[in-house]
Amino acid sequence: MLDVVKSLPEDPDELRQFTALLLAEVKSQAMLIEKLRHQLAGHRNHRFGSSSESIEQLQLTLETSEIAIARMTARSRLADEEPGDKPKRRPIPDHIPHQKIEPTTGDDACVQCGGTLRRLGEDVTEEMEYVPGRFILSRIVRPRSACSGCEAFTQAHYHPVRSSAGGPGPGL
Repeated sequence: MLDVVKSLPEDPDELRQFTALLLAEVKSQAMLIEKLRHQLAGHRNHRFGSSSESIEQLQLTLETSEIAIARMTARSRLADEEPGDKPKRRPIPDHIPHQKIEPTTGDDACVQCGGTLRRLGEDVTEEMEYVPGRFILSRIVRPRSACSGCEAFTQAHYHPVRSSAGGPGPGL
């Protein structure tokens, strides 16, 4: 087409035809450019944009979180209505033999300053053991004591009860 430009016709009718041809060529080029731009935008959106599956997954995640929030609020309402001192497990029946074990530190005086120890409280651990044919409940009570002089705390270490059947601990 550029070679034709070097030899332009001199006749006005031929110039008009030539101009119309150039305008048609420019119009087709502009349409091709717009088509390619549209395709490029579609490819970019497909490659880098969010897909419909991601949007559905996001909506599903939001619904799941809303359900979780509703459950948490329902639990908190129920917890407010129920008394807090309700036991979490059923009490152990009275017909099961109990044995009380109370380990001590062995000292009535503070190891650091020699002051007298006073009892503050205790930690209680219950272990159920199955000896063939019966259950035994071992109740381990570890007293906590504090020195009246230096206010140091002492408590016996926890050692699991040795099984009466010869095993390392509770058989349950």
